Amino acid sequence: MDPRAEADAAAVLGADPAALTALLADLTSPANEARSRAEQQFHALRGSHPDALALSLAHLLLSPAHPSAPIAAVLLRRLIAPSSQAFVYPALSPATQSSLRALLLSAASAPALPRSVSRKLSDAVAELASFLLPANAWPDLLSFLYKSIDSQSSPPGLQESALNILARLASHLAAVFPNLHGLLLAALSHPSSADVRVAGLNAAISLIQSLPSAGARDQFQDLLPAMMRALAESLNCGNEGSAQEALEMMIELAGAEPRFLRRQLPDVVASMLQIAEALGLEDGTRHLAVEFVVTLAEARERAPGMMRKLPRYVGRLFAVLMTMLLDVQDEPAWHAAVSEEEDAGETGSYVFAQECLDRLAIAVGGNTILPVAAELLPSFFSSEDWKRRHAALVTIAQIAEGSAKVMIKNLEQVVGMVLSSFQDPHPRVRWAAINAVGQLSTDLGPELQNQLHHVVLPALASAMDDVQNPRVQAHAASAILNFSENCRPDILTPYLDGIVGKLLLLLQTGNQMVQEAALTALASAADSSQEHFQKYYDAVMPYLKAILMNATDKSNRMLRAKSMECISLVGMAVGKQKFKDDAKQVMEVLMTLQGSQMEADDPITSYMLQAWARLCKCLGQDFLPYMSVVMPPLLQSAQLKPDVCVTSAGPEDENGESDDEGVETITLGDKRIGIRTSLLEEKATACNMLCCYADELKEGFFPWIDQVTSTLVPLLKFYFHEEVRKASVSAMPELLRSAKLAIEKGQAQGRDKSYLKQLSDYIVPALVEIMHKEPEPQICASILESLNESIQVSGTLLEENQVRSVVEGVKEVIVASANRRIERTERAKAEDFDSEEEDVLREENEQEDEIFDQVGDCLGTLAKTFKTYFLPFFDELSMYLTPMLGKDRTSEERRIAICIFDDVAEHCREAAVRYYDAYLPSLLEACTSENPDVRQAAVYGIGICAEFGGSAFRPHTGEALSRLYNVIKHPNALDLDNAMAYDNAVSALGKICQFHRDSIDASQVIPAWLSCLPIKNDLIEAKLVHEQLCAMLEKSERELLGHNNQYLPKIVSVFAEILCAGKDLATEQTSSRMINLLRQLQTTLPPSVLASTWSSLQPQQQLALQSVLSS
Repeated sequence: MDPRAEADAAAVLGADPAALTALLADLTSPANEARSRAEQQFHALRGSHPDALALSLAHLLLSPAHPSAPIAAVLLRRLIAPSSQAFVYPALSPATQSSLRALLLSAASAPALPRSVSRKLSDAVAELASFLLPANAWPDLLSFLYKSIDSQSSPPGLQESALNILARLASHLAAVFPNLHGLLLAALSHPSSADVRVAGLNAAISLIQSLPSAGARDQFQDLLPAMMRALAESLNCGNEGSAQEALEMMIELAGAEPRFLRRQLPDVVASMLQIAEALGLEDGTRHLAVEFVVTLAEARERAPGMMRKLPRYVGRLFAVLMTMLLDVQDEPAWHAAVSEEEDAGETGSYVFAQECLDRLAIAVGGNTILPVAAELLPSFFSSEDWKRRHAALVTIAQIAEGSAKVMIKNLEQVVGMVLSSFQDPHPRVRWAAINAVGQLSTDLGPELQNQLHHVVLPALASAMDDVQNPRVQAHAASAILNFSENCRPDILTPYLDGIVGKLLLLLQTGNQMVQEAALTALASAADSSQEHFQKYYDAVMPYLKAILMNATDKSNRMLRAKSMECISLVGMAVGKQKFKDDAKQVMEVLMTLQGSQMEADDPITSYMLQAWARLCKCLGQDFLPYMSVVMPPLLQSAQLKPDVCVTSAGPEDENGESDDEGVETITLGDKRIGIRTSLLEEKATACNMLCCYADELKEGFFPWIDQVTSTLVPLLKFYFHEEVRKASVSAMPELLRSAKLAIEKGQAQGRDKSYLKQLSDYIVPALVEIMHKEPEPQICASILESLNESIQVSGTLLEENQVRSVVEGVKEVIVASANRRIERTERAKAEDFDSEEEDVLREENEQEDEIFDQVGDCLGTLAKTFKTYFLPFFDELSMYLTPMLGKDRTSEERRIAICIFDDVAEHCREAAVRYYDAYLPSLLEACTSENPDVRQAAVYGIGICAEFGGSAFRPHTGEALSRLYNVIKHPNALDLDNAMAYDNAVSALGKICQFHRDSIDASQVIPAWLSCLPIKNDLIEAKLVHEQLCAMLEKSERELLGHNNQYLPKIVSVFAEILCAGKDLATEQTSSRMINLLRQLQTTLPPSVLASTWSSLQPQQQLALQSVLSS
């Protein structure tokens, strides 16, 4: 350190605190230069004189009234907090460490500590203690805390600080702190200080959450009444600040340990509802009480079904929320809006109540929420006050998602209530009715569309005539979008004349909001009706092009963006032939726009990305000339860095959530991360579009593969946004496919197979790496699907170590999935578990089945690709797969384990015989499964083993025949659900006839097999089985023809049915062999036999055969 810096350090850290005080003041200075200089100096002191710096800051805290004490506490905390980057405590001398600990306790004991200092000081002590307590290196702290909390003479401020420290250290102290129960009870009942009571509540909740078992937590059950009293007393003495703190802690407890509250649930919930119902309290306090009850309802994983046992309280909460919805004003700004987003008149309570109704309905389900709604809604609907009618409609829209299954059973009644409000005298009520129809179309589709199109579409069409109220007109057009998205073309088409006519009129109004809504509605109508929209193309397209060409003002940006969306969707709907001339013009405009300088927030950017991709889908390879214009900005959007802002989430950062609506915040540890969502959405759109181009253009996409791969592979781990990951995952096999096709067709710019290997070596390990790290089960299934497709494209280019890593990844996925299933089984044991929770678990398990399905496909592809080289890996996997064959496993798990064995047996043939002992008994057992998919997999496997198993299969022949007969002869064997299992059982029976004739009574089994033909559902098996029949007849097999050719009429009738079916049931080669055989029979059979055979056929079969034989 240079002499001058040394002198500065000596001044700052000397006996006179003035220089240190000045430095601390500069650290919080609004002047950038002074603050930056101070930060550099402080950083230098931390490096050169950590001991003196830490002690100087601690000494300042002994004068708590000093203006620099709060910032000194914050800076000292950073030096002694293990989670901080500035942590220096381990590097301090033992003497400094000892002095520092003593100074901290001394400062914390000071009487009348200002709150601004005591909180920060408590945090500093707790941070250091979290580092020292595991090694029992601060015994004085325990006695300090115990005395401070227990002593009658402790001032309330000291008790509060000690309790706050205890709360932070609960996990370290729970086992060693004496008389915790008594201390907490005394704190919760403190006679004079609400702050001590709230700190006691904080400590109690932290302790309860830190205890490892329900038994340990239950020992503190009797604290609950005192905890609720502490909350009530804060409210009674008007201390809403403390009460809100207490409520926030209770919410944390409700989310983390809801079952702790279960025994006293009615009392706790009733107290919270009293707070929520108290109109004299601040909105913030009432909202927190509501949040507590909703959080309890949502705590399904930890306490499934608990709140549904209290329908009366759900009813009271529902009434509170509906009352909050009345907090809405009829502002002129709402009517004069130029954007559908304008929400003038909606208060914080109104928005909060909307969100809570949605969450509550999803949490408790329709069977609980709809009876409550049915009780309250009629009086709201019949009220003179528009706000009450408005609230009723908003409520229906908000609870629809959570109540969908039950609402669908009462569709006419629910939709009827809403449609009657389309005639309401108040425009905001009419708007809310349209909004509800839009929401119901989304949540109750496609049943609503299928059953009630005849009332809903005419109502929306007539609402578009409300010229006096553009907001109502625009919203009616927007609701067409919601209706169309879940609607079959045959339902929508009859209404298109009227709807398209009205939308064209709306396009000609002067109101931009109405025009934008009309464009959205036209786009969705075209998208849903597809080629049926051709009829309107010539009328609609000129209007759309006019907007695209002329809406060039900044105020018209969204209008122009929506015209692009509409043009591209209409183009896709009507097809290339109809659209191609206009497409050229449209693309000229887009190219000009693409080249112009656009502002960062211009919505046209993201709409244009999507429009280009749709134009590509419509035009196919004709789009290639435009790619050089499209790709650079698209890659730029896909490469956008997330706008992330990381701040400390420590107690000194009390600014809470971001006020910026475009920023989403999450808290991780002691960091708060803010992410700008609009950028993420643009990035996700761009990634999706890249995937579309690769899929659509195939080998034509080759020139961009390198850039796109290096952009998307790192985004497989982009945990800020699911859609970015999903799109990147889906693109991987498309990129490999594009490269492979380009190489095969000689369009790869001189690149050969080694390029494909290089690409595969980059993509496959990247997919394997993220497979078991992916937090979302749905995306995990997509990763496995993409990995499977990538392995299919790469084939034997994969090396042994890559196959090993795939197998290792699959093992981890199987284990993680099994653990999730075990957790769900535990949830099902909860005391309040009910049928609604069972539905939730079933849906979660179905997602798990989807993962297993993809695991099966992946391993099947490895077996097909590497054949016997895959067997050492299969040996390793067997310990994971054989348990899946157990009867205690789900049908899907059993099916997949059997399918994997089937693939190994089929592709490794004789080499797989060694697994028969382990797997064949399970296959034979599975032939009797209730589940037709399991039966199909089992009988298919038996056929494979019969074909390739040779002598290893022989001992099982008798049992196999018996099991196959059971499948074939089952009374419902030919029902649609069972037909695939039936066909595969017939095929397996044929293989036993073919490969094990010496082990069976062929004169019985072959006619039984013949009696099942032809098979018509599994078209792959059908072709193989019918070819086998052909081959057996060509050899004139005795058992097939029977005594005196008795089975010949059956054979001819089977041939007739197969030939009548065209190419479905036999290959062309097999069909022509059949025709040759029939011609031979014509010439060789005695006329009487031929006549009787012929007469046994159906008339249409006779005609078909005559036509085939004569051609």
